[in-house]
Amino acid sequence: MGRGRQKAKATRQARDIKYYSPATDLSALQRELGSTRGHAGASTKHVEEPPEADYAEYRSKYADDDEDDQRRIG
Repeated sequence: MGRGRQKAKATRQARDIKYYSPATDLSALQRELGSTRGHAGASTKHVEEPPEADYAEYRSKYADDDEDDQRRIG
């Protein structure tokens, strides 16, 4: 398939996807939104996170003596 035919096919497919609008079942959407409304109060409640573990003991135990060889990520 030549580049012109390939580009035309891609353009046609993109246009089909862009303007495709499936039928929306509004009653199903209303049921779904109605069922989550009752749980909204539970999800907004603040949950206290457990304290972070202290790894100082392991840092000193497994630390490299030569800091020049440490790699930096990022």
